[in-house]
Amino acid sequence: MKQINLHKVLIANRGEIAVRIMNTLKRMGISSVAVYHALDADAQHVRLADEAMSLGEGELRDTYLNIEKIIQLAKKAGADAIHPGYGFLSENPLFADACVANGLLFIGPEAATMRLMGNKISARNHAVKCGLPVTQGISGTKEEILSKADSIDFPLLVKAAAGGGGKGMKIVYNAGELADVLDNASREAMNYFGDPTVYVEKFIEEPRHIEIQVLGDNFGNVVHLFERECSIQRRYQKIIEESPSPTLTQEVREKMGEAAVNICRDIGYRSAGTIEFLVDKNLHFYFLEMNTRIQVEHPVTELVTGIDLVEEQLMIVQGKPLRMQQSDIKQLGHAIECRIYAEDPLHNFMPSPGKITNYHRPVLDNIRVDQSVDGPTEIFSLFDPMISKLVAWGKDRNDAIYTIGIALQQYVIQGIRTNIPYLRQLLQHPAFALNQISTKFCDDHTSQLVEVLQLPKSAASFRRSIGAFLLYQERQSRSQHKKNVWNELGYWRQNMVFEVRADEKTLQVALTENKPDAISGFIDGEQFSARLHTFEPTMAVIETNESIFKAYISVNDEGLTLVTIAGESFTINRKDQLNDSIDYALLDSAEDAGNLFSPMPGKIIKINVIEGDVVKRGTILLVVEAMKMENNIVASQAAIVEKVNVKVGEMVNVKTQLIHLKEVDTSDSQHT
Repeated sequence: MKQINLHKVLIANRGEIAVRIMNTLKRMGISSVAVYHALDADAQHVRLADEAMSLGEGELRDTYLNIEKIIQLAKKAGADAIHPGYGFLSENPLFADACVANGLLFIGPEAATMRLMGNKISARNHAVKCGLPVTQGISGTKEEILSKADSIDFPLLVKAAAGGGGKGMKIVYNAGELADVLDNASREAMNYFGDPTVYVEKFIEEPRHIEIQVLGDNFGNVVHLFERECSIQRRYQKIIEESPSPTLTQEVREKMGEAAVNICRDIGYRSAGTIEFLVDKNLHFYFLEMNTRIQVEHPVTELVTGIDLVEEQLMIVQGKPLRMQQSDIKQLGHAIECRIYAEDPLHNFMPSPGKITNYHRPVLDNIRVDQSVDGPTEIFSLFDPMISKLVAWGKDRNDAIYTIGIALQQYVIQGIRTNIPYLRQLLQHPAFALNQISTKFCDDHTSQLVEVLQLPKSAASFRRSIGAFLLYQERQSRSQHKKNVWNELGYWRQNMVFEVRADEKTLQVALTENKPDAISGFIDGEQFSARLHTFEPTMAVIETNESIFKAYISVNDEGLTLVTIAGESFTINRKDQLNDSIDYALLDSAEDAGNLFSPMPGKIIKINVIEGDVVKRGTILLVVEAMKMENNIVASQAAIVEKVNVKVGEMVNVKTQLIHLKEVDTSDSQHT
């Protein structure tokens, strides 16, 4: 293959992976071109690119999944090549074909390879041909799958043939559920990958999910970069990955690496890719699938091998041979990655789109943050909920766990809910430390982890947060030159008494001293004092009679103050101060138990009831799609559907009243 030099690369993606690719392009002296949905016009990847081109508005199929539009923009920009990142079009052979047909290099494998290995069904068949062990499986139409389902013992796993990242993946425990699950998985697969094809395979209970990173060039050279343990998953979505695997023996590690290299060499694989395996309790491994792209979790491999995988992809597409042999690649130390999602662990991990009012990434030795945001911004329900990836390196696994735990405590994201508190508890769980893990870890332990998150916060924590809140209010008032009656009259008034609401708790505050940089008095009868050391718009260093600490502070759209101290967050307001941002009419309406509001911004994709229906407790009334996840809205009690206020396809927010229900006698309830 003729060697060339890249000058400009268009990145057909968004968020943290687009930024991460740009960083390597910049270091290599290659110009970057970003593309963006109208909602992403102010996104970090747009601001950091050398050039940025709009994909317009609409659904994903109109923008980030629009092959024709992306190709046109690449040609208009004068790009030499397109990097697809992960997700979206990264494993779509039609996209790779379109690049070649238009004189553009596709930074990934050839389209024929993607058709063979990017599709989970043909990949399984080829793995069998190459002698790799696989689990039992069934492919075909919905009707064919249903007719053959009794040939495999339940439980079964339904998967998207063109998918990855847990999208379109569902577990089925009995035959009665299978038809509906096939429909749901097919719809989700079509929505995310543009291909509704699904298949089923035998579900191995409590397996490990371990994958091998590979690199192949245009000259038949293939190497592996060892493994990543990806067993910590929730809803089949990886949330923590690490390398090396604490599970494998050296013998099994070498066998898995050899198997991965052999199948890639057999198909003439080019670029970065991943061979995924399930590993049972006896360390028997089974081919699961191949991802013909860069993986979300590639940073853990980069930290333990010192190899920039995106750089290697760029070298390979320029026709250069691999710069390393297998013997050159070593694992040094241990790396752990946590995926940071916009979701609420206390409410069944419901998606949490909205405005980030304060963002502070941890800055520590041996910490890497691949992020989609770099400050206050909006997280939209149209896109995947991942905000960033936090990665830590340590000399061993315990060291890496300790470092990433400190980093999670220092990671501040205010304005929306995230899974950071959940990740902190998970990493502290004894079973994780002892490597007693499987893909069922979250199923087995999430209830316990969430219970810990629901434990009452200490009185001292409330005092610190309220002290920070009061000092922040005073300093903000002065910095914004707002008229303050106490500034005008002086500090003559003693024993100012008012109530503060912190989270769901109301506390009485009695101030005996109220100065710009110092306050003192009583909170619920406990004496306290707080003094401001330093102040920035979103952070303050404060000394109380108990400790010195950093407080991260911001105000949301409802005028509520958000305070985070040492990883603990509080939502605070003074009850004697009316809030102009709150819709009190909406609050009054919400008190009517019959009004069901959308729990998050999203799109109505299914309505199961009509006016006059009688429903039981637990009946799924409608489905709201947010952040590429389907969220069921269910009846909390037996009721009559009095009014349906939305239509399929309608975009809704948290102030949208979806349905009004009228309670009925449970003994009379039935679905009509």
